[in-house]
Amino acid sequence: MALVGPIGYSLSVLLERIAPENKEFLGYVTGVGALVVVLAGPLVGILSDRTRSRLGRRRPWLIGLTMVGLAGLLIVSVSPNVWIALLGWGVTQLGFGIAGLQVTSSMGDRLPESQRGKVAGLTGVATMVASIAGVGLASAFATSNLLIFLFPGLVGATFILLFAVFVKEPDLRNAAAPEKVTMGSLLSGYGYNVKKYKDFSWNWLGRFLFNFGVTLSSTFTTFFFAAKLGRPVSQIGGIVAIAGLLGIVFTVGGAALSGFLSDRLKRRKPFILLAGVLFAVGAVIAWLAPDLPVLLIGLCVLQIGLGIFSAVDQALYLDVLPEQDTQAGRFVAITQFSTSIPQVAAPLLAPAFLLLGAGSEEDNYGLLYLISAGFALIGGLVILLRVKSVR
Repeated sequence: MALVGPIGYSLSVLLERIAPENKEFLGYVTGVGALVVVLAGPLVGILSDRTRSRLGRRRPWLIGLTMVGLAGLLIVSVSPNVWIALLGWGVTQLGFGIAGLQVTSSMGDRLPESQRGKVAGLTGVATMVASIAGVGLASAFATSNLLIFLFPGLVGATFILLFAVFVKEPDLRNAAAPEKVTMGSLLSGYGYNVKKYKDFSWNWLGRFLFNFGVTLSSTFTTFFFAAKLGRPVSQIGGIVAIAGLLGIVFTVGGAALSGFLSDRLKRRKPFILLAGVLFAVGAVIAWLAPDLPVLLIGLCVLQIGLGIFSAVDQALYLDVLPEQDTQAGRFVAITQFSTSIPQVAAPLLAPAFLLLGAGSEEDNYGLLYLISAGFALIGGLVILLRVKSVR
């Protein structure tokens, strides 16, 4: 809610106000923010693996990173220009983006294989609901640069802190001292033996391609709606939120049902391929949509695919996660590269794709949906065909 809500709506509104002639700056701001997670995620993962405290390994980082994320949203909300907005969003990603990794690491610490699909499905549901709720809350404060960022951020921070309070970790103050952290060990945390962990590597590549496609379309969703409907961005928040609420039924059903079924059937890969196909079909429908009803149908189909993928692939990557007993945080952070690098690259490359359809603004944004469909489908095929140890 604190992170995806601003990406989906608030940043678009802010940048239309401070840089109305340069909408492509949205890609640059979100891309640089994601780069922060790419660079800092493994470092924090390594340090949290080695943390010995009364609160455990993950909770001290969750609390501190949440405070950093709120500070970043405050900077963004008062930014007078794109450069300050970029700085603030980088701080926001450093906080909330990496806090999300700590939650996932906590799941890796405690979840047995038989429950990963179920919990991943419910996590996918929560993620979809929260992102739509974030856009809805932000749109209610569209006239206030401060509240459009801080209100969803405060709600999100509250739930993160509730997790830190109620999900207990053992007191590790008397645990064996961790290995000493050196510059060499930090740098080594950013890589691993690809040949030794082939399934982890192929799943990483499939996730990368799928997430690249998702980010291409989702970054400019608000501008896409505005172009399709011929309305200013500031008036689109309610429509974006309504579209999300309509699609949330399908997203929740796809994520929850696929998570439970993947555990029950002991199958992950067929669901991943289905997710890629549905996302691609939905993106093409949205691209070709002549009016709002057809556009909403396309987005609902797209969201079903996204819900299935977010649930089942989270379970799948926990299945192939190497060295779970000792280095879960590190490999979770490396896995997150497959999400955060597309979040860097896709927004930065999107302006070039937009130029390919320079004839009309609507066609520009629609073209991103067509390209995103191809990447999502290829990502699903890579996981289906190359990951061997998971069915």
